[in-house]
Order: sequence, then structure tokens, then C-alpha cells
Amino acid sequence: MSAPLIVLVGPMGVGKSTVGQLLAGRLGAGYRDTDEDIVTAQGRAIAEIFVDEGEAAFRALEKEAVRSALAGHEGVLALGGGAILDADTRALLAGQRVVYLSMDVEEAVKRTGLNAARPLLAVNPRKQWRELMEARRHLYEEVATVVVATDGRTPEEVAEAALDAVDRQSARRGRLTPHCALRAGER
Repeated sequence: MSAPLIVLVGPMGVGKSTVGQLLAGRLGAGYRDTDEDIVTAQGRAIAEIFVDEGEAAFRALEKEAVRSALAGHEGVLALGGGAILDADTRALLAGQRVVYLSMDVEEAVKRTGLNAARPLLAVNPRKQWRELMEARRHLYEEVATVVVATDGRTPEEVAEAALDAVDRQSARRGRLTPHCALRAGER
């Protein structure tokens, strides 16, 4: 069975897509985003799915998109912010190299203004973002093999920190990532 090199999790607006594309480039691997998979398959925006069918319908689509991507993608994979809410999805993440990209609310405000088309942040976005993080932080930490803070860092710095953290974690387990092997070959 194939598996992603790295799976990125974290809240909306943390930069999973940007960092994921940078990681994929550095690893010479493909990039995939399960939110993009859903939008492509459904032919409409996630916000529309929430409005038209509700959060439960979206979460069912998300669960299937994540299952499919974990089984068939060998590059860098970014999951939607709420994908970790599903217990089956969390179980599928066991044994994967999962990087939790974290940020605080002030950084979220800087990056997104908390006014983008985000259906779960429609009313009082700052308060809702805090509540979402209180409900989800422990789940991100549960599935993560490493945590990388993104606050005050450029996407390039986050990508490098993620690679370094995955390399250190993999070395402790006696497994080399393609990035480690590349570095080892350069010495």
C-alpha cells in the first residue's frame, strides 16, 4: 500500500496548502489537498456545500476524500482543518508522518483577517476560531508525529522547520525520509 511522505494538518488559514506545495517541491514529490479534491469532485466551493447540504454532508465527503488520498497518494498531502474530527480518519493517520502546523489567534487574524469565505467563521470569527481551536487542538496533537509553530515565520521557514522536524523524528525511529536520504547523499 502506498502512503504519503508527509501529511499536513492544522487549522484553516495556517498555510497547509502553501507549505505543502513547498515541501512537495523540496522532496521532488507530488502535492495533493483533500479540500481541492472535494471541490473538484463536487464542482462547487466548500462554502456552498455547507450552505446547501450542511456540515454533516461535507464531513462525509471529507472523510472519503481523506481515505482515498491516504491510500493512493505518495507525495505531500494537506487535509482540511476539520478532517481530524472523524475518529476513523484519526485512526487512518496512525503510523503516518503527520505534521501539525500550529498558530495562535493573532497570527490567524494577520493571515486571513478571519473574514474569508470560511463557513464555520461566519459570525464573530475571532471568537469562533478560538472555540474551534479549543475543540480541535488536542485532536491535531493526537494525530501529529511532529508539531511546527508557524507564528512569525515565512512559508519557506515553516517548510524547512517541518522537514527538519520530520527528519529528526524519523532518525529517532531509525527510518530515513527522502529528505534525510538526500541530505545524507550530499555529504
